[in-house]
Amino acid sequence: MRALCWHGKSDVRVDTVPDPVIVDPTDAIVKITSTAICGSDLHLYDGYMPTMESGDILGHESMGEVVEIGAEVSTLNIGDRVVIPFTISCGHCFFCEKTLYACCDTTNPNAEMARKVMGHSPAGIFGYSHLLGGFSGGQAEYLRVPYADVGPIKIKSGLPDERVLFLSDIFPTGYMAAENAHIEAGDTVAVWGCGPVGQFVIQSCWMMGASRVIAIDRVPERLSMAQEYGKAEIVDFEEEDVYDRLMAMTNGRGPDRCIDAVGCEAHGTGSFDAVLDKAKAALYLATDRPHALREAIMCCRKGGTVSIPGVYVGLLDHMPMGAAMNKGLTLKMGQTHVQRYLEPLLEMIEDGQIDPSFVITHRLGLEDGPQAYQTFRDKEDGCIKVVLKP
Repeated sequence: MRALCWHGKSDVRVDTVPDPVIVDPTDAIVKITSTAICGSDLHLYDGYMPTMESGDILGHESMGEVVEIGAEVSTLNIGDRVVIPFTISCGHCFFCEKTLYACCDTTNPNAEMARKVMGHSPAGIFGYSHLLGGFSGGQAEYLRVPYADVGPIKIKSGLPDERVLFLSDIFPTGYMAAENAHIEAGDTVAVWGCGPVGQFVIQSCWMMGASRVIAIDRVPERLSMAQEYGKAEIVDFEEEDVYDRLMAMTNGRGPDRCIDAVGCEAHGTGSFDAVLDKAKAALYLATDRPHALREAIMCCRKGGTVSIPGVYVGLLDHMPMGAAMNKGLTLKMGQTHVQRYLEPLLEMIEDGQIDPSFVITHRLGLEDGPQAYQTFRDKEDGCIKVVLKP
C-alpha cells in the first residue's frame, strides 16, 4: 500500500509499505477513505517529538471502511463505515473504566520507555512515535486498528466523511478543552491559537455557556475564521500586546478562563521569552516553546482556570508557577479521552448543531501529502486544515 512516512525533520515521503494484517484477535483492518494532517503532526515534522524512526507511518485522524476483523471483534462487521479515535484504549483497565481513555494502562507496548520519561505511560496513539507505542498511522491506504471493539464509532447515516472525520481528534479535543476550563454562564474565555483545534475550542466555549470568546493568533485566515464561524472577538498578537489588550477588554480583571490551544511550538513577537525559546530550541537546549502558556497564566484572572489541549513534549523553562499559585489558578490538561465524546458529538453533528467541515481549506490526494505538510507548517496558501483522500 501507499503511506506517508516520516524520514527525519521536514522529510515526509510517500512510500510503498506492506499492507497491515490482523495481529491480535481484537484487531480490525480499515480501508482509509479520509485522513487529515493535524497540528500535532507538525511537532513530528519539525523534529520535536523524540523516538520517531525512519519509515514510521504518520497520521492519527482517520476514517474508512472495515475490510477485515479479528476472531474476537464483536461490535464491527465487514463493510461498516467507522471513524477511528487517535487514542488506542482497551476499555477494561482502571482508567478506561473511569472513561479516562487517554490514560489506558494496556495499549502502549513501550510503556516502560514512557514511564522513564513521564512517570507513567499514557495510552498508545496512532502514528505518534515509539514512545507512544510505535503504531502505524492512518495517512495510508489501510490501517490496523487494535482493540477495535473499543475505539471506532460506526457512522450509520449518509453523512459525508468531511462532516464526521474530525470526531477522530480535533472536535473532541476542542470540546474537552472547553469542558476542562470549567466555563460558567457569563464567563469571558480567551483562546490562544486559532488553528483547527482552536476553532473547535471556540465553538465549544459557546456550547458551554460563555458570554464572550476572545481568539488570539497572528494568521489573518485563522483570525477571520474565528471571527466569521466562531463569532469571536479577535486579537492579533503581532499588532498589539496580548496582556494589555485583554486587561482593557476585561476592565483589568483578566479572562475568567484561558485555553492554550497552541502547545509546544508557540510564537511570540519580540518578547524576550519567545526569542529565548526559539534560540534554545534551535540549539537543542529545550524541547518546547511555551510562550502561549506563560501568557495564558499571566493573563488569567485570579481564581480562574487555564485549560491546556495544546501538546507539550518535555520540559518547560521559566514557567510562572508563582503567578499560577498566588492567583489561585486551576490548570487542567491532557490528551483527549476521545471515546467518551464520540456518541454525544456525533449526535450534535447529525442534529445539525455543528458542521465540523468548516475548518477544511485543502482537499488533496495522498501523493500530495509531503507538500501539504510543508504548506500547512508554513501557513501558506491560506492553509488551515488538510484532508487527504487515499
